Amino acid sequence: MRICDLREKEVINVCDGQRLGFVEDVEFDLCTGEITCLIVPGPCKLFGILGREEEYVIPLCHIRKVGCDLILVEADREAIRKKCE
Repeated sequence: MRICDLREKEVINVCDGQRLGFVEDVEFDLCTGEITCLIVPGPCKLFGILGREEEYVIPLCHIRKVGCDLILVEADREAIRKKCE
């Protein structure tokens, strides 16, 4: 699977059934070359006009299933929510 294939998949949190969005980016471990986290953009501010303040950084250990069109994760939303840098 390629990274561009991951960008087409929607991320769903199985804890609360909420849609988190689509994969925007990934983090790699430079030493091993392995993917460590998926990055999904957070909710928009003011109808999307003002951009985003937060994003979801989902470690690989929270991913439960990768399907043909979605990714199921099991994580507390507050634990994976990070401020955008």
